[in-house]
Amino acid sequence: MSNKIITMIRKELIDAARDKRSVMAGLYYAIGTPLLMCGMFFLLIGQLTSPEDLNIKIDNANGAPDLVKFLASRGISNGDSNAEDTKNIQLIISDDYAANMAKGLSAEVILVADASNEKLQNSIRRLERSLQEYSGEMGSLRLIARGIDPRVMQPIKVNVKDEATPDSKAGMILGLATMTMIYAVFISGMNLAIDTSAGERERNSLALLLSHPVSTWEIVIAKITAVSIFAMVGLVLTLLISKLAYSFVPWQELGFAVSVNANFIVMMLIVGLPVAIMAACLQLFVSFMAKSFKEAQSYITIVLMVPMMLAMAASYNIAPDTIQWLPISGQLQALIEFIKGRELPLTQLAVSSTFTLAIALGLAIGMQKSLKSEKIVFGL
Repeated sequence: MSNKIITMIRKELIDAARDKRSVMAGLYYAIGTPLLMCGMFFLLIGQLTSPEDLNIKIDNANGAPDLVKFLASRGISNGDSNAEDTKNIQLIISDDYAANMAKGLSAEVILVADASNEKLQNSIRRLERSLQEYSGEMGSLRLIARGIDPRVMQPIKVNVKDEATPDSKAGMILGLATMTMIYAVFISGMNLAIDTSAGERERNSLALLLSHPVSTWEIVIAKITAVSIFAMVGLVLTLLISKLAYSFVPWQELGFAVSVNANFIVMMLIVGLPVAIMAACLQLFVSFMAKSFKEAQSYITIVLMVPMMLAMAASYNIAPDTIQWLPISGQLQALIEFIKGRELPLTQLAVSSTFTLAIALGLAIGMQKSLKSEKIVFGL
C-alpha cells in the first residue's frame, strides 16, 4: 500500500473522529444490540422455566370442579373479571357438563377469546393444551373403567430420541445473535460512508481532494479502507460486549450454556472482513450516486434491507438451498454450522466470500469511474 493511500486513510479516520456524535451514532448499535438481546433472552428463559399464572374467567366453575382443579395445577385459575391481571379469555362450562361426564358422553366447554389479539395467543394455546391433556386423561380413565387397556388407542408409540448436543442447542440461540453481529458491520460504518462521500461533496471538499496529485483509485481504496475499519471496530465491540453480557444470562436453566469463546470471535472476524469490505463499497457507491447527504441516508436505509433479509433467510432457514452460496447468507449459515459444533462447510464459505469480494470489486470499479464524472463530483 503506497504512502499516499496510507496518508489518505489517516485523513479519513481523523475527519471521522472529529465528529464524535456521528462516530458514536454508528457504534450505538454495536454497543446496545447485545444488551437488548440479553434482556430478551432473560425474559424468554423466565417464561419458559417459570410461566406466570394465567387468570381467566370461568363460567359455571362449580359444574366441573375436577377440571377447575386440573387447570389450577397447570397455573390456570378462575380470576376476577374486573381484575387487571385477568386475561380477556372466557371458559364456559355447559350446564349438562357433569351429567354427560357421569354418563361417559362428551361434555362441552366453550373457549371464548379473540385469537387475532397477539397478546392473548400464547395464553389461548396454553389453555387449549391443558384442556386437551385433561381430555386425554379422562379418556384413559373411561377405558380403564370398562376394562380396556388405554394402550389400544395408541397403535403406534413414538419415542423421539433427541441427538442434539448442548453445543448444537446453544448454537440455535447464538445463531440468532450472529445475525445481529453481521448487521453491525453495516450499521457501524454507515455514517462515515455517507459523510466521506455525499458529505464531502456538499462541503465542496471532494473536488478539492480530486485536484491533488492522487489517482481516483487511491481515493477509492482509502475511503473503502476507512469505512471497513469502522465496520470492523463495530463488529469487535459487538463481540466483546456479547461475550461479557451473555455470561450473565442463566442458560443453565435451559440445560445448556452459550459462550462467545475465542474460537468463535476469531471465526467471526475472519468471516466478517469480506462482508465489511462489501458493506463499505455498497454504502459508498450508493452515497456517491445520491445528490445530497439526506438523499444518501434515505437510499442506504432502503439498501440495508437487502442484507437484513438475507441474514434472516439464513437464520430461520426459510429460503431455498441456493441462498447458501450468496453473500451474507452463505457466511451466516457457515457460522451457524460452526457454532453448533458441526463440520465447517468450507466450500460454501469460500464461494460466498469470493462472491462477496467480487461484488465489492465491482462496486469499487463503479466508484472509480463515477469520480471521473462532473455530475457525481458536483452533484449535478
